[in-house]
Amino acid sequence: IELITDRPLEVNLKEIYECKKKYPNNAVIVSLMVESKREAWHEIVKRAQDTGADGFELNFGCPHGMSERGMGAAMGQVPEYTCMVTEWVKEVSALPVIVKLTPNVTNIIPPGQAATKGGADALSLINTINSVMGVDIDTMIPYPNVNGMTAHGGYCGTAVKPIALNMVSELARDAEINIPISGIGGINTWRDAVEFLLLGASNVQVCTAVMHYGYRIVEDMIDGLNNYLDEKGFASVNDIIGKSVNRVTDWGNLDLKYKTVARVNFDNCIRCNLCHIACEDGAHQCIDFTEIDGLRFPIVDEPECVGCNLCYLVCPAPGAISMVRLDDGSESISWRELTSKQPATMTGD
Repeated sequence: IELITDRPLEVNLKEIYECKKKYPNNAVIVSLMVESKREAWHEIVKRAQDTGADGFELNFGCPHGMSERGMGAAMGQVPEYTCMVTEWVKEVSALPVIVKLTPNVTNIIPPGQAATKGGADALSLINTINSVMGVDIDTMIPYPNVNGMTAHGGYCGTAVKPIALNMVSELARDAEINIPISGIGGINTWRDAVEFLLLGASNVQVCTAVMHYGYRIVEDMIDGLNNYLDEKGFASVNDIIGKSVNRVTDWGNLDLKYKTVARVNFDNCIRCNLCHIACEDGAHQCIDFTEIDGLRFPIVDEPECVGCNLCYLVCPAPGAISMVRLDDGSESISWRELTSKQPATMTGD
């Protein structure tokens, strides 16, 4: 349960100044989170920009502790506050302003639009997700144990990446949000970074991985990204930003005729039967067994398979199960197209 810094503001400002002085060619972005008062924001912004910093990131995302004091996610969860505070900052500074959004909302679009309306120069997301780490089943006290009590904290790391990718792509697809996006959440490798870039992020931020492995991991990410760009024939990272955004759509636009089935490669199968167990107990019961040279192998009843991918996901043997598309030659059609061709009906008691 991490709160705002317990170090004096003067110390932080002094070190920001020294950092910029030592590395004048590197961008220094100051993260700001203060109470929801115009005067407080004006004061902190003026003092922070006097350090020579290159811009600000407004923390509207912190979900624990500070939100109970009217900061962090308490602002980011209310679009009107997001817009208002962003405007306050822009009133007293011409430096670039990044607004960091909270994922603890049902729809990320309104906060993103509000920050854009307030004058934000960029957006960053996601911040951490409300969570309780677990419970000690012997003492029955949840983690972390703070004198026998706990409170929700912010969850981050690898597990939040799919959530972050979805929210980044949602903002990248929105026509009203035409400012850069900084991707955050579960970035451990250069591959993770590429995924964020493809879904619309202009850059990425890394925290948890650095905590685990140190700053040298960033060098590995840069090397991997450069090698990827060379291999794909791209001259610049800018060439891949948003390249997959048009591949994300609403469910109603997906092709209902697109069908895949699981297929077992007997040469790679280790006969662990995990696929059969998963399909039998948790899916569509379409995996049976066949005997080959006296050995029993799983085999898929393809007409019954719905392509749920569960067997593929539980399989520990690389290349043992693949998802194969079946094309019956029928014309593709989406749910939206299908329902538009049918007369609207209403039912009631």
